[in-house]
Amino acid sequence: MSQRISAGARIIRSIVKNDAVKTDPPEIYGWRAFAMAGSACFGGMLFGFDIGTIGGVLELKEFQEKYDLAQKTKQQRADLNANIASTLQAGCFLGCFLGSWMADKYGRKLTLQVAGLITIVGCVIQAAASGSIGAMYVGRLVAGVGVGEASMVVPLYISENAPRAIRGGLTGLYQLFIATGTCLAFWVNYGSLMHMSGSQSVYIVPLALQALPAVLLCSCMALNKESPRFLAKQDRWEEATAVLARVRNLPASHEYVAAELKDIADQLEHERMLIAGASVKDLLKEMFTIPGNRKRALLSIGLMICQQMTGTNAINYYAPQIFTALGLKGNDVKLFATGIYGIVKMIACLAFLIFAADSLGRRRSLLWTSIAQALAMFYIGFYMRFDPPKGTGNVPPAGYFALVCVFLFAGFFQFGWGPVCWIYVSEIPAARLRSLNVAIAAATQWLFNFVVARATPNMMTTVGFNGYGTFLIYGTFCFLMFIFVWFLVPETKGLSLEKMDDLFGITELIKNIEADREARASIGEVGLDGKDVVREERKEVAPNSH
Repeated sequence: MSQRISAGARIIRSIVKNDAVKTDPPEIYGWRAFAMAGSACFGGMLFGFDIGTIGGVLELKEFQEKYDLAQKTKQQRADLNANIASTLQAGCFLGCFLGSWMADKYGRKLTLQVAGLITIVGCVIQAAASGSIGAMYVGRLVAGVGVGEASMVVPLYISENAPRAIRGGLTGLYQLFIATGTCLAFWVNYGSLMHMSGSQSVYIVPLALQALPAVLLCSCMALNKESPRFLAKQDRWEEATAVLARVRNLPASHEYVAAELKDIADQLEHERMLIAGASVKDLLKEMFTIPGNRKRALLSIGLMICQQMTGTNAINYYAPQIFTALGLKGNDVKLFATGIYGIVKMIACLAFLIFAADSLGRRRSLLWTSIAQALAMFYIGFYMRFDPPKGTGNVPPAGYFALVCVFLFAGFFQFGWGPVCWIYVSEIPAARLRSLNVAIAAATQWLFNFVVARATPNMMTTVGFNGYGTFLIYGTFCFLMFIFVWFLVPETKGLSLEKMDDLFGITELIKNIEADREARASIGEVGLDGKDVVREERKEVAPNSH
């Protein structure tokens, strides 16, 4: 048996430290699992590319002149920048619920391809807006619908396909692709400024290239299969078996495939036993009236609120403006520093996925990064308050360390609150509720992403000198997140999706329901139709008693 273990499986077993990786067949860690996750994660790159692009484009002199931003006051420009950046989030919020409906009706694969096509349309409108603020808003809104759809379906699709031992790492690839897209966009902005300055191409090229991940998403998903858990939910068991066997790199008759299919079938049956209906009303009732499901939904919402209130997207969207506040001068210097920031995020996220996601676990990763992020934010805030840049172009030593803290914050975020939230909210829901739960979590993320994107430019101009209070506010939220995780967030590493019901108490509820049914059945005989004979006899006797 040991001779058949591939080099890839040996590497995974040497890196990942959990019980599942020791007991599961080594064949399941083949290339198909990683190709599946990588293909879907181009949906994450959609968002990352937009984050990195828009912040740099808003700073370009050519863009400001074309869209009449240069003549505005500082406050007016901050408002317009916030409107342009945050319109995407409005579309994303709508896209989450559209994606949830489509993913449950038409499947995860088709929904991701449609999301890519919608994003392409939005990017084309942005690139062709030619000075029209209205057209820019429409383009960003349309692109947002596609990005929002993808943000909800990507972690759902990966978590439903991934082997349990490395599910955290594969689902966390979503955050890595966000970071990679952000990094690439930062350098596209820098390259455009260096080589196209003076023409409208300097901002049109970055806006148009936002469509590149969407093209890759549509193309790569055409090579993938539908989620086996979606197929099972549709009672398409033959297809579900074939797809699961393919992605696990095992024959359909293998006991591991059979056991996983049995777990899926058992969970679906348990959920139908609780509340049989499948309408949105039934699913919401099941989500918020059953304690174990309600806890999972509220945890998902809470984690996504916390993720955005770290302040990460305040830096992502407005990194050039923040570097200006810290004392850096010149667009080339600011965009170069922003590019380095993107590289730090990408490398830190990759390191987390390899060494920590399925070894250190979700809970510990969130706890230590909460404190680390808060300390970085507080140092930046105190520097801006007590030793701010003098405007001479020379950054003092304390200012250089503040710049380092921006990069440290990026690394800390990618080691915890960035990837872990997406991993967690996609793996804890019950099968019937997974799509809706992830949609609500993603919509919450986009809602608070909108709040951050809309508020940060105004906070940087109004909350203290150079906006030092902005960093103190986000730092305080990071400290509070430690308390939230300590008391409310359980560990899930190494558990199968179907075992989440045990963790959150649903299995115990099912046992109680089954025991109650058995007790009722034991009172009298049960007829062939499953009805209690004693009750039927009582109905027949009742008229004679009068």
